Amino acid sequence: MTQAIDRLISAGQTFTGLKCKECGEAYELGAKHVCEDVCFGPLEVVYDYDEIRRRVTRETIQAGPNSIWRYRHFLPVASEQPIDVGTGMTPLVQANRLARRLGLKRLFIKNDAVNMPTLSFKDRVVSVALTRARELGFSTVSCASTGNLANSTAAIAAHAGLDCCVFIPADLEAGKVLGTLIYAPTVMAVHGNYDQVNRLCSEVANTHGWGFVNINLRPYYSEGSKTLGYEVAEQLGWQLPDHIVAPLASGSLFTKIHKGFQEFVKVGLVEDKAVRFSGAQAEGCSPIAQAFREGRDFISPVKPNTIAKSIAIGNPADGVYALEIARKTNGNIESVTDAEVIAGIKLLAETEGIFTETAGGTTVAVLQKLVEAGKIDPEETTVVYITGNGLKTQEAVNGYIGEPLTIEPKLESFERALERAQTLGRLEWQQVLV
Repeated sequence: MTQAIDRLISAGQTFTGLKCKECGEAYELGAKHVCEDVCFGPLEVVYDYDEIRRRVTRETIQAGPNSIWRYRHFLPVASEQPIDVGTGMTPLVQANRLARRLGLKRLFIKNDAVNMPTLSFKDRVVSVALTRARELGFSTVSCASTGNLANSTAAIAAHAGLDCCVFIPADLEAGKVLGTLIYAPTVMAVHGNYDQVNRLCSEVANTHGWGFVNINLRPYYSEGSKTLGYEVAEQLGWQLPDHIVAPLASGSLFTKIHKGFQEFVKVGLVEDKAVRFSGAQAEGCSPIAQAFREGRDFISPVKPNTIAKSIAIGNPADGVYALEIARKTNGNIESVTDAEVIAGIKLLAETEGIFTETAGGTTVAVLQKLVEAGKIDPEETTVVYITGNGLKTQEAVNGYIGEPLTIEPKLESFERALERAQTLGRLEWQQVLV
C-alpha cells in the first residue's frame, strides 16, 4: 500500500485513498462511497498534506486558472487537464446596504448565483465528480437531484462528451426542468420526493454500473464544495471570516466549507482562528434544525413540504456531521417559514441586487433571524453563502413582488402612474417603520 501511495505522489497526485469517516477503514481509489467491509459509514478522500504543503503557495494558487482548478492539488483528480468550464471564483460581495438594514458592520455575500455554467454551486461538485468519473472509465453519468444538480450534471456532461441520465422529483420547478432538458440528457421525472428518487438511483447504480455523482462518486463529488471555503479565504486577503451562514440540505456543503478552511490552515496558507458555522433550513424540511434545537445527536427523517425544494432533503446524509460542526464552533442551526423565505429573497434583491432562489432566501431569512436574536455579533466578519439563482424558481415569488404599471404613450399618463407609484412606496415605507 505504501509503495502504491508513493507512485501516486510521484505521478503528481496528492490524494492517496479513501477511508471511512466513522471507523477509519482504508479503501482504494475506486467508485465506492460506503464502508462495506465494517460499518457502512461514509467514505472520504485521504490526502498527503505534507506533499500539498511542498507544492502549493499563495503565489502558485494565484498564478493558476480563474476557476476552482487553481486549487487542483486539494481536489481528488489525477488529470492535468480537468473538466474546466470556468466554474468558481464567483464574487464575494461586500453587502453594505443589507448590513445596514440588519445592523451589521462587515457582511459579505458569496454569490454562487452567477456560477458557471448553470448558476449554482453544484457546478463545483459536478466539475470534480465528472473529471474523476472520466478518470475511472465511466461513459455514462447520472445523479439524483432536486434541480440544480441535474442542471449541472447535464451541462458539464454535454461539454465533456459523456452520456447522461438524470433523475428528479416530478413536481420540480419548471425553470429547473427546462434548465436540464436543454442539454439533451435523458431525464427521469419520478413520482416521489428526493429521498425516494435517491433510493431508486442507488438501485440503478448497482445494476447499470453508471457513475452517479452523488452516490458511488460521492467521496470525490463532495470535495468540490471545499472550494467555497478556499475562495472566501483568498478573497478576504488570505484570512478566515468570523462567522458563516450557509444553507443545509444533505449537510455536505456545510461540512466541506469547514474542511476547506481547516485544510488551508493545515498547509499554512492562512492563520488559524475560530470560525462560527450557522446553518439554514426551511421549516417544511428542517430535520437538522430540529435535532439542533432539541439537543439530539441523531437526525429523525421528515417528509418535505416547502417551497425551498433545492434544500428539501428529509433524510440528510451528512446531517449529524453538520450538527457537530455547528455545536463545536458555537454556531446555530435555524429554520424559517416559507413566507420568511420569500421575504429573504426580496430583501437580498432590494438591498444588493442579487436575485437568489429559495435556498438563498432561506439563508438570508435565517441570517436576519439570528441577528434579531443576538446570535450574530455586529462586529463579526460574516459571510453568507448564496448557492443558486432566482431565475430558476420564479414561481416562489410570483404574486409577491407587484405588477408593472401599464400606461398610455402620453406624458400625463406617465405622471399619474408615477404619483401612484410614489404614494404606494411611501405607504410601504411607513408600514416598515411601524
